[in-house]
Order: sequence, then structure tokens, then C-alpha cells
Amino acid sequence: METIRLTTAQALVRFLANQYSERDGQEQRLIPGVWGIFGHGNVAGIGQALLQAAVNEEADLPYYLARNEQGMVHASVAYAKMRDRLATFACTASTGPGSTNMITGAALATTNRLPVLLLPSDMFATRAADPVLQQLEDTRGGDVTVNDAFRAVSKYFDRVSRPEQLIPAALAAMRVLTDPVETGAVTLALPQDVQAEAYDWPVDFFRRRVWHVGRPVPEPAAVARAAALLRNARKPLIVAGGGTVYSGAETELRAFAEATGIPVADTHAGKGAVPWDHPYAVGGIGSTGSYAANELAKDADVVLGIGTRYSDFTTASHTVFAHPEVTFVNLNVARLDAVKHSAEPLVADARLGIQALAAALTDWEVDPAYRERTRRLIARTREIEEECFAPDRNTGDLPAQTQILGALNDALDDRAVVINAAGSMPGDLQQLWRARDPKAYHVEYAYSCMGYEVAAGVGAKMADPTREVVVLVGDGSYLMMAQEIVTMVSEGLKVIIVLVQNHGFASIGALSESLGSQRFGTKYRFRDGASGLLDGDVLPVDLAANASSLGADVLHATTVDDFRTAMEKAKAATRTTLVHVETDLYGPNPPGHGWWDVPVSEVSTLDTTRTAYETYAAHKQTQRHYL
Repeated sequence: METIRLTTAQALVRFLANQYSERDGQEQRLIPGVWGIFGHGNVAGIGQALLQAAVNEEADLPYYLARNEQGMVHASVAYAKMRDRLATFACTASTGPGSTNMITGAALATTNRLPVLLLPSDMFATRAADPVLQQLEDTRGGDVTVNDAFRAVSKYFDRVSRPEQLIPAALAAMRVLTDPVETGAVTLALPQDVQAEAYDWPVDFFRRRVWHVGRPVPEPAAVARAAALLRNARKPLIVAGGGTVYSGAETELRAFAEATGIPVADTHAGKGAVPWDHPYAVGGIGSTGSYAANELAKDADVVLGIGTRYSDFTTASHTVFAHPEVTFVNLNVARLDAVKHSAEPLVADARLGIQALAAALTDWEVDPAYRERTRRLIARTREIEEECFAPDRNTGDLPAQTQILGALNDALDDRAVVINAAGSMPGDLQQLWRARDPKAYHVEYAYSCMGYEVAAGVGAKMADPTREVVVLVGDGSYLMMAQEIVTMVSEGLKVIIVLVQNHGFASIGALSESLGSQRFGTKYRFRDGASGLLDGDVLPVDLAANASSLGADVLHATTVDDFRTAMEKAKAATRTTLVHVETDLYGPNPPGHGWWDVPVSEVSTLDTTRTAYETYAAHKQTQRHYL
């Protein structure tokens, strides 16, 4: 057997550079590069290997410098999302806090079921220098390190304590990354001494490998059972989730809706699978869903879930599907999701599953009266949306956030990507954003991680440089993590950042108020000397100046018209440009059509809390298990 002597890190770099994914005959690099921040633990291991590979052209694996370890994971996840989970990045970090900074990103990746390869540096496998700088000493066992914290948030975890262990570990890592059911964060913890240790590697370990991502075929009997339930439905409803988009099933879904007349609601991950102006697109569903989708959900007797994980926002905490005998048919590549809500499972690829259902229902469609009801509800929903965009929408001196969203939607073409993750904007976007392209709506709402947006803008732009990428971020999320603006600038990426500043946590403030907690602790204010609370004057924070200091060009807007003008300038720019606009902290937001279960204190001395509990208790009466 032919061998070559390399360090473990050098071997890993060569291996990763030769991994490919394939689906439907289209091949692409599985790991096109490595994000990293060097420190002790990886600078002389992975760092040296990446340098040597670049200088000697031993492997094509470019290195990208991030400014925050969590941020580089977010960038990798956003890239994977844009590439339908067929490509992602590896992320290397130094020992200790550098590595544990990636844990939040790992949780986000696994929750969203998006692949990312994490390479946290670990302590000495030999324990020759225990305890080294940043080492956790655990009295329960000498083999415990801080990297064990990755186990709970990784779909696959391994610690490579000997060079030869890399061979099975690396192959297992690729298996999980390319499995649409099991994918998520994959973690290979690399002790710093092992990274630099040499070994005689089989040359075949570095051969070009293509990981084929298949499309699981639906079982005919399962198709027949699902079709039988749909045939008997009088008021069916489709809920399209992220699996619809990752499968590339948009064309099939639209045709199926047109042929059968079944209206299509969508989750955050599924928005755009059916264009917003399609005659059977009824908008987002659930806690922040549209009027049409939630009205149809109330009466739906059969719900066809396609590629959805049924989060509590999708089901409005188990209240939106109110028909007493509602039945679910779940088409999903993952059996975990296919059987949720006591459903009739159809375990298959979304595209193939829709095709099979369409073939089984060629002679069936909903009653014409149901089509007409769908049309009327959509028309009323459009009226509600236009009211939110209206010029007189704001009640104060500042524009309403909904007006800014309306102007932003007008400014962008169908292929532009809007990115958001947390705060009040996901709720507004689910009702108001008019996506016509499955990649145009990039809202991370499984982990809803503040700080995702700016870093995700980097990954999304790298995944498809031909698209305009717009990071939509509030001041709360911007303050969590804006460092990757520097990365945008250093990599020459043109990204538009729309910074909506309202001097507080608008979403949680409104939630707090609705739950009787009076927006306590949700505003950016000086501490008041008399009350001792954070309800003094507004803080003199200049986030636009911060963005400028990080290298972005900055434009200011004070009105909706100003914002429209600024967006035209930003689109014409060739560099990362931030558009700063202040909006009213108090909304108004779109009207609510759903509920979200956030428990309220059962006993309280505050009148506001007692009143909120009465409302909460009434909603709890409508909550149910779907059995």
C-alpha cells in the first residue's frame, strides 16, 4: 500500500480538498474552503497545513479570516442554506474560548438541519503539559474538555486522539454532512499535539470522493394511503417548509396546487417555494401568519405538510389547526418529522413525493366553492398588507418598521436575498415580505439567533455573488455581532446592510407588554436615578459611525422617501454599504392572527400581569395535542 508522511492537519486539509457532493448529476465541492481564527492550538497545526497547501499548491482549500468564531459558523450555515445543503465550509478555532465560541453556531446549524464542519482545537492528547493555558480541569475525569459541550449540539462528534483515528472520523463526518436527514453540525475535536503529529497515510485516503445525495423514493402503499386521505378532504391545506426548497420542488408544488386547488401556506424556511402572487399562495402560517393562511388553517380537515418540522410558530403553539378531526399527511425525508401530529407519513424526497401524489390525484380537485373562498381570503390579506405599507401608518414622528419593509420590497428585484433572524422583523416579514424566488427569503427562524444576520450576509454573498444580498438587522441584533462587516470589506464583497434602529428590543418589548411585564428591561436607556430602572433618556449610541469605522460606506435616511433614495444609491454601490434608518419602537406592527405560548405568571401583585394571565388562560383552552 502506497503511503505518504504528513501531519494529521496536513492530511485533513488534503482530504477535505477532495470531497464533492452530487445530486441529479450536478457535482460541486463539498468543502470549498476553511474559515478560521488562529491561536494556540491551531496556528501550528491546521494553520501550518493550510499555509503549506497554498504555497506548494498541494491542495485547493482557501482560508478565510473571520472576526468572530460564532460569526464564521453563521457564514458557513448561510452558505449551506443558499446551496441547498450540498456544500458548506469547515471552521477552525483555537483551544478554549475560541472553540467554545462556535457552540451557538453549532446549535443553530443542527436546529436548522444545515451542514457545517467544526474543527475545534483541543487539549494535549498526551497530557504532557497539563494543565495548559485555557484548559478546563474536571475532577470527574481527565479526558473531559470544554469541547465536550459540542456533543449536545452536534449531529456527529468525534475526538481524534491519534492520527490514524482521522481516517474513520473524517469519512463519518462526510457521511453525516451529506445526509439530508441527519445533517447539522459535525464536530471533529483536534488535540493540538495530534494536529502536528506525523503519520504514514494511505494515499487512497486522499482520492477524489463524490458523496451522492439521493432522492428517497416514496413507498407506493404510503402514497396510496396519503392520497386516500386527501381525496376525502373537503378543506385541505398545504404547509410548505424548508424541505420543499432544499429538494428543489418548487415547480412540482405550484403545479400540484393549481391542479388540485389546495392552497399553499408556508413557513419561514418554505417562503418563496410558491411565489407570493401565485393564485394559491396564502402566505405564512402560525403565530405570525397571514390572515388567509390562518383562517384556512382553522377549518382545514386535512393538512399536507411538505418538508416542515412543525415548530411552535408554525402551529401557533398547537392552536391554529382547529378542526376537531383534523388529520395530517406529512411528506418529509425525515421520519422524525413525517410522523409528527399522529400523521400519515410519506417518507420521501419532497419533489418525488409531490410527483407521486399528483399522479395519484389526477382525477381529483377541491370543490369550486373552496377555490373561491381561498381567492377571497387572499384578497383580504392583500388589503391588510397594503394598510401596513400606507404612508400614514406611523403614529409618531418616525416611520413605522412596516413602511420601511414595504419600501425595501419595492426596491429589490425578485432574485435579491433578504436576510434576517431575530427581533420583531421576522414576524413582520412573514406577513409582509413578497418573495417570488425560493432563495429570496433567508430568515433563520429555527434558532432565531441574534447576531446571525451580518455574518450570514457574508456566506450568502459567497454562495451566489450574482444576487444582491441585503442584511436586514435591528440595533439589538447588530450590537450582538457586527464584526463580519470587516470580513465583507476585506473579501471585497458587496452587501447592503439595512440597519433599523429603534433604541431597544422591539419584539421582546411588545411581547413583554402583552404578557403584563410593561416592557421592563427592553429599552436602550440611561438608568433613572429616581426609579432605579433603565427608563431614562435615550443612550447616545451612533451605530452608523460604528459601521463606518468597520469599513462600510454609510447612508442615512430619516423618512420613507429618504430610505427609497438611499436604497437606490446602495444598489448602485460597489462596496459594502449600510443604510441607517430610525423607526418607531412602538410600531405599529401587522395585526396578529395567531397565538404563541409564552407562560404568564400565575400569581402577581401587578394588575398588568393579572390581566395578561386571564388572556393567557383563555388561549390555553384552545391548545391541543393532535392525536
